[in-house]
Amino acid sequence: MSTTVPRDRSASQLRRWFRPLARAGYAARGLIYLVIGLFAALAATGAGQTMGSRDALERLMNTGGGVAIAWLLAAALAFHALWRLVQAGFDTDDHGVDAKGLAVRGGLLVSGVTYLALTAYTISRARGVGGGDGDDGGNVARWLAAFVGTTFAGATIAAALVGAGVAHVVKALRERYARHMEASPSMMRIVHPIAKVGLIARGAVFAVAGFMLGLNALRGGGGGDPPGSAEALQYIQDLPFGALLLAATGMGLVLFAAYSFAEALLRRINVEDAV
Repeated sequence: MSTTVPRDRSASQLRRWFRPLARAGYAARGLIYLVIGLFAALAATGAGQTMGSRDALERLMNTGGGVAIAWLLAAALAFHALWRLVQAGFDTDDHGVDAKGLAVRGGLLVSGVTYLALTAYTISRARGVGGGDGDDGGNVARWLAAFVGTTFAGATIAAALVGAGVAHVVKALRERYARHMEASPSMMRIVHPIAKVGLIARGAVFAVAGFMLGLNALRGGGGGDPPGSAEALQYIQDLPFGALLLAATGMGLVLFAAYSFAEALLRRINVEDAV
């Protein structure tokens, strides 16, 4: 009895401080996609160029706040990565252990690792390591690039990316995101169109990146960094009617940023299922 009460108290304290930090992670993701989406829309008009997550982080860190913004982003991204790993490991959203549930949880695991790499990159920039062009993500990013550059790993991750893209579209069309939101029906009427368009746009970027990575794997892999958001958006721009497609995708990613901000406010952070 004497050990149960302190344990319950510590679990309650953990939930109290973890929730706002996890919400900050969703907000940080929103900021990154806001920059990516806006610059994609500008690139469609010839007034800018497409960029990926690291490039977006560079833009955010060069807005005037400098090192302070870098450390705030690093902390928020770290807790977003931690929350993703908690979701994957403890199944806080009840995805289950069947093939479909394990696939979703695997996607959450990959997301967690990805945001850990972004966190490491942001910390390296906050400490003044590397240049300012967004190309040097530190040892973690270089290791990931080398790993993805192998044929088997590249093909596997390509399939996962395409699968994640399809899952985003399904999640949007079937409104599966709604079960994780704590909002009134009137609020959800606002969230639904934002979430649907945003998720479909992000799913399209994932699918294109997976397609490009798959082609690279079939051709033998290697050859530098694997394709990411910037390369996927550039690929879309090079398609017939590419300017229109890129503008639509860019604005869709802006809406995904808005959906991320909505998650920061309304998402159910059920960390109590993990402690």
